[in-house]
Amino acid sequence: MARFEIHTIAPDNTQRILIYDNEASTLTWEDGEPVVPYAPAVFADASVISSTAPGTKGLIRTLKISLGLSCNYACSYCSQRFVPHAENTGPQDVADFLQQLTASVEAPPGRIEFWGGEPLVYLKTLRPLANALRELYPAAQFSIITNGSLLTRDINAWLDETGFSVGLSHDGPGQSARGPDPLDDPDRRDAIFDLYRRLHPKGKISINPMISAHNPSRGAVQAWLQARFGEDVQIGEGAFIDPYDEGGIAATFHTPEEHARFRRHAFADLRNGAASRFAIASSKVLDFIQSIREQRPARAVGQKCGMDRSDNIAVDLKGNVLTCQNVSAAAQAPNGEPHRIGHLSDLKEVSMRSATHWRHRPQCPGCPVLQLCKGSCMFLEGALWQAGCDAAYSDNAVFLAAAIEFLTGCVPVFIEGDIPPERKDVFGFIQQGTSDPPKKRVIPIQAVEAVTP
Repeated sequence: MARFEIHTIAPDNTQRILIYDNEASTLTWEDGEPVVPYAPAVFADASVISSTAPGTKGLIRTLKISLGLSCNYACSYCSQRFVPHAENTGPQDVADFLQQLTASVEAPPGRIEFWGGEPLVYLKTLRPLANALRELYPAAQFSIITNGSLLTRDINAWLDETGFSVGLSHDGPGQSARGPDPLDDPDRRDAIFDLYRRLHPKGKISINPMISAHNPSRGAVQAWLQARFGEDVQIGEGAFIDPYDEGGIAATFHTPEEHARFRRHAFADLRNGAASRFAIASSKVLDFIQSIREQRPARAVGQKCGMDRSDNIAVDLKGNVLTCQNVSAAAQAPNGEPHRIGHLSDLKEVSMRSATHWRHRPQCPGCPVLQLCKGSCMFLEGALWQAGCDAAYSDNAVFLAAAIEFLTGCVPVFIEGDIPPERKDVFGFIQQGTSDPPKKRVIPIQAVEAVTP
């Protein structure tokens, strides 16, 4: 059990202390009174996978199909940038893949995702594959994420008619980290807005930015996107990046001051509505509130990506089952295990040894944002995992603070518990150089006003 004293500032500038247990999902005032009435729910235990307790696959609810890792862009923080490519596949592989799939699945998948690289690089494969899958599974949700640079009006019409939901990758004012802005090219801009006009009224398109040290403000991203796509733009993704290589590490924060500054600004964006179009803003806050109301135990918390679940599966067109859609059958996980974890033709033999559940990470069980973070990337190790952990802590501490203020009206400023000193001072309001909680002093209201709309 990990128990935390959360020191907060109330609206009247008095200090109040909350007690939070991340294992049992309880949040009480200092006298033991629950912040909200509990309505405990029944939860199944998550699979605690590792190289010695491998994960399995069974009934497929979400099917992620990797068409390949080729892309016409070169994002500086791309998770696939240095992943070795597996054997090329093409339209000639579609029939065999479909035969393997239909022979293996016990029930129609509810969701099918088509992944690259840039999936539209593989259009000659994507079209016959998606058309056939739509005939096989007419009720399945189809989704694709694209950088938008290869869209045409013909492709747009097909995506619309086939029933795709589309995530358009764009970092707004930080787009230079991805490459050229397709909105600067008249033809590409025309195609992007044609698709947007088709799908936006149906709620089937979002603009998907990533947050990084070079693009840290959700408020700035939202303003940029609203100026081009309208006030009601739906913004997907929106989390701080996971670093998968040196480029990713370069796009994270490196000092406690940088982390604290990000948390201050990100919290202010939440409080003043500047990040209101980000789906992640509401989903994270509501998920934490729900965890408290239903007392979701930590044992029920799986990995954030969901790929540790037995009913979520990533495959390539050769039928290889993969750790996730961002790797290939030719790649090796940082723990030395292959990312090829089995084959579609023999799902009962799939064995995911390439991932590590958060329960096996020393820092995760005793972390106050565990219920929000859910363990960061499940296959990173070493310095990359640590950098990702640090970034995920800062990002999720903001959502934790927003959820607590929503529930109590009080702003968390200090978390007392067995965590690194630089993580205790939520917004950098406490005197630098001390890890002591502010038990006998009140944080100046001017400090809290720094994150007040």
